[in-house]
Amino acid sequence: MTAQTIAAPKATPAYSYFVVGMLAVIYTLNFLDRQIISILAEPIRKDLNLTDTQLGMLGGIFFAAFYTAFGIPVAWLADRTRRVWIISASCALWSLFTALCGTATNFMQLALMRMGVGIGEAGGSPPSYSLISDYFPPEKRGTALALYSLGVPLGSMIGAFAGGRIAAAYGWRTAFFALGVPGIILALLLLLLVREPKRGTLDPLAQGVLAHDAAPPIAKAVGGFFANRTLVLTAISSALSAFIGYAALTWNPPFLMRVKGMELTEVANYYSIVLGVTGVIGTFGAGWLVDRLSKKDRRWFAWIPAIAFTITIPFWIGLLWAPTWQIALMFLAVPALLNNAYLAPALTVVQNAVPPAQRTMSGAILLFVLNIIGLGIGPVYVGRISDMSKPEYGEGSLAVGFAALIPIIVITIIAHLVAAQSIGRDRRLAVALA
Repeated sequence: MTAQTIAAPKATPAYSYFVVGMLAVIYTLNFLDRQIISILAEPIRKDLNLTDTQLGMLGGIFFAAFYTAFGIPVAWLADRTRRVWIISASCALWSLFTALCGTATNFMQLALMRMGVGIGEAGGSPPSYSLISDYFPPEKRGTALALYSLGVPLGSMIGAFAGGRIAAAYGWRTAFFALGVPGIILALLLLLLVREPKRGTLDPLAQGVLAHDAAPPIAKAVGGFFANRTLVLTAISSALSAFIGYAALTWNPPFLMRVKGMELTEVANYYSIVLGVTGVIGTFGAGWLVDRLSKKDRRWFAWIPAIAFTITIPFWIGLLWAPTWQIALMFLAVPALLNNAYLAPALTVVQNAVPPAQRTMSGAILLFVLNIIGLGIGPVYVGRISDMSKPEYGEGSLAVGFAALIPIIVITIIAHLVAAQSIGRDRRLAVALA
């Protein structure tokens, strides 16, 4: 039997939160393994003699191209079979390639290992979004998906702390080895502890679509996504948001070290705490807010990130001006708090705007657009501008790259405001959130 016809026993609220907690831990490792390259960027750059453009490619397009390319076919499979199996296999694969990054002796070898990490991580989030949506009803999904999304700040924090400390004491290669192994263990635990739920049992009927309808062919699912104005505008605004967020996550540690004089151990001790605390508050806070405010007006799904990014602009300017790393870290805290405010609202819009059998595919398409633009281009954009500015600004060239993000933030705010208007008119969202 396929996953659509297998009904697990009705989940208690406690077990539902256990499932989302387990998936959040796996997502923490997912994001840790994805972003550890930024923490180790300076020792890797010096050891392998890399340019900022190459570092941006390792943190961006070499990962994102494979992550996005494999995401859609894996999601197609996940809409037809057990999602728990796919998440477990993916976790083991990306963890293995993370450990193998420690064996690289040149740029191309490290790039190949990053491609392997990207292929593995393609099977992580889209099936998890779908799984969570079958454990929580529509009115609670914003909070549940926000809890899952805590993997972003927690993974960034743990990666900065553990990766920085291990690299400072034993070298960057050992950091990759040490941070890759836990995921293989968690992959096995997931298979043992998490049940596969029946799809769509918590959803109301909408627009004549039954909760148990079969997943459509891949071409129809992709075409349907891009024919939906709300989904397209949500994907574009999320991609621009991710452009800012991933560029910052990739280049914050090198910027603080090169431009503001921070040491690797100080990055591990202080930057990691700022990243983790602010990220947890911002990510969960956005999900909590959207569950409450969207009951009054669905446009809050996009208004929340628009307001958040508007607030960050003066703090980006302060970050560039700051004369010491301590002051820079204080300014950095506000963008770190608010840069992820788009994620839980966007996930909730997509999961509620499509039938249950299309959720994994729709989540994968969202991540395709989000990551190919945000993760694929954002880090390279800053790195390339930094390299172009080096003849004039030397080690301070990263500040020029960071300054070039401010116009992108303005465009991002506009994109969220446009998306808000479409969300307000979306009929399926109106039914799902009624």
